[in-house]
Amino acid sequence: MKILLISIGTRGDIEPFLAIGQLLYKKGHEIIFSFPEQHSKLVSNEFKFFPLSPKFIELIESEDGKIMMGGKMRLNSKIKALYNLYKKGKYVNKLLVKQQYEIIEKEKPYRIIYNSKCNYPLIWSIENSMKSVMISPVPYVIHYVEGNAHIGFNGNYGKLINRLTYRLAIFGLVKMIKDASNNIPEKISLSKRKIKKALFAENLIFTISPTLFLNPKDWPSNVQILGYHKQDKKVDWKPEKELIAFLANNKRVVFLSFGSMVNPNPEKTSRLLLKTLNKLQIPTVINTASGGIIKLSEFANNELFHFVTSIPYEWIFKRTYGVIHHGGSGTTHMGLKNGCATLIIPHIIDQFGWNSMIKSIGAGPKGPSIGKLSIKTIEPLLIDLVTKESYKSKAEKISHKMNSENLKEELYEFIMA
Repeated sequence: MKILLISIGTRGDIEPFLAIGQLLYKKGHEIIFSFPEQHSKLVSNEFKFFPLSPKFIELIESEDGKIMMGGKMRLNSKIKALYNLYKKGKYVNKLLVKQQYEIIEKEKPYRIIYNSKCNYPLIWSIENSMKSVMISPVPYVIHYVEGNAHIGFNGNYGKLINRLTYRLAIFGLVKMIKDASNNIPEKISLSKRKIKKALFAENLIFTISPTLFLNPKDWPSNVQILGYHKQDKKVDWKPEKELIAFLANNKRVVFLSFGSMVNPNPEKTSRLLLKTLNKLQIPTVINTASGGIIKLSEFANNELFHFVTSIPYEWIFKRTYGVIHHGGSGTTHMGLKNGCATLIIPHIIDQFGWNSMIKSIGAGPKGPSIGKLSIKTIEPLLIDLVTKESYKSKAEKISHKMNSENLKEELYEFIMA
């Protein structure tokens, strides 16, 4: 059976699809991937791959994108950046919808698995007896969750306003899908009411550990929490001798990474964090992969720090006491799965939700957003992270539960139902 997996976003939006594709491939299905061009190296040569326009990622990494990622920017600068992103985003979305349409028309898959940033698959699903499945690595997106606003509004504003945020977000998503139906060569007449009905009827899988988030009792049966999944892969990577020595010679080492997140002033952000870590004498492995954190000359030879530009998280997390990161779904899951005390410095959208969850489950303190990062806000939290034993013990208990989860068969059956 031919199955297309299509996703738009940063690496955290891609990883669940790679894992699911690998599972389906082992079951004998023909797998096709389609992601933004920048993620092409993540796809093994054994799979057919259709690159999508790189412009979505380029928008995120643009100056306007960096401003919206966080930092202490003036309100007028953020409004201007938001307007520029909106204008450019309309064009990019139109281009991506056309590409999605062309790929699907060419390959004619039996089933499509997609994330909510892809606007055409639901249209295809309506026309093809609902044969698509939506995947989300974060909760609070379509179906209401008691005590939580929609992920785009991050927070808890009371039952009435919380429900309103879901309605507003769904209104926007339905409009985007309606606009997408007007931007494809094939003339399809879909009302907003029909799109909304299909959106709630669509099979939806949250790739989230049930240890962290259980299905609310009032959710319909077409919505399931089916676990965090990652690829089975051999990592062709060997640690340098200096890293091995650093880990052996230091206790309670933490790992610092902002993943694929960028920010308006990485030099200022890096100096603040490294200065505070140095003051508190916390040995740290620092990942500078995407430029959100950079290696500064004044700290280059500091014995408390070891800088890396690329490192497998599954390797380093097993060897560190705690992690400080941006709060992506995958990084959060992997840190907890390896029993790491966790401190999140959220940049955008769902990362605020994971930040609150870490605090609520007792695996770490609640971190400041990147825009509110200062020595005053971060220093006491770093002290807490490495000295409060309950964070580590709770993370280790969660790790034990997460590592006992095995939902691959349930995931497969739900996708193919």
